[in-house]
Amino acid sequence: MFSVCLCARFQADPKESHLTAVKRIFRYLLGTQGIGNWYPRHSTSFEIIGFFDSDFAGCKVDRKSTSGTCQFIGQSLVSWSSRKQNSIVLSTAEAEYITLGSCVAQVLWLK
Repeated sequence: MFSVCLCARFQADPKESHLTAVKRIFRYLLGTQGIGNWYPRHSTSFEIIGFFDSDFAGCKVDRKSTSGTCQFIGQSLVSWSSRKQNSIVLSTAEAEYITLGSCVAQVLWLK
């Protein structure tokens, strides 16, 4: 989803590189049609686990970081997100701290 939104920003003045990126997204989607999530009926664990990661100033246009989180109940993925952070941070630790807050908020909502 993040890649699609990134390409959509350049709709007004697209370049050849943007068309190449869109074609790559379509090839990825075509190759992953049969892939999905499987949730077993009888799970032995209902523990909520959250994982998070972020990059530091990964966007070359505005130097904002990208956050990613995923939450599991047992071994089943129940929630995930990947988005650009709203603020420009000055360190990797600050980017990770913002992502941690987002992940904890989602875990608390799941409880």
